[in-house]
Amino acid sequence: MTRKNAGFTLIELMISVVVLAILGSLAMASYRSSVLRSNRTDATTTLLRVSVAEEKYFLQNSQYTADLASAAPTGLGIGASTPLGYYSLAVTAGFTGSLATSWKVTASAAGAQLKDIAACQTLSIDDQGVRSPNDASGCWK
Repeated sequence: MTRKNAGFTLIELMISVVVLAILGSLAMASYRSSVLRSNRTDATTTLLRVSVAEEKYFLQNSQYTADLASAAPTGLGIGASTPLGYYSLAVTAGFTGSLATSWKVTASAAGAQLKDIAACQTLSIDDQGVRSPNDASGCWK
């Protein structure tokens, strides 16, 4: 009388482990990419918030400001980094005489966000509403 073996061989078990490891690494890479992409909203929403604050400041003072940190009416009441800290902010103002007549705010990746794709590590918007990198890059989505 012959006896049937019940169970898995070592080879079958090893193949299953390898397949699971490959699937896990693909899932982890996709997850990390999604997290970096979602962290970009920290920069985009802050840039749009600064844009609105600059226009409000302009309506009240007839000029723009490069002062992020001070409370209004001296500045915009916004810190030097985004609320979640994934980007650092910088505002530059263009002057005509002694009045700031234009501005550009830039968000530069910081910390873990530096692992994002190179094109999306620096986002900016100016007083004309021009976004950089352009919308075709997908960084603003």
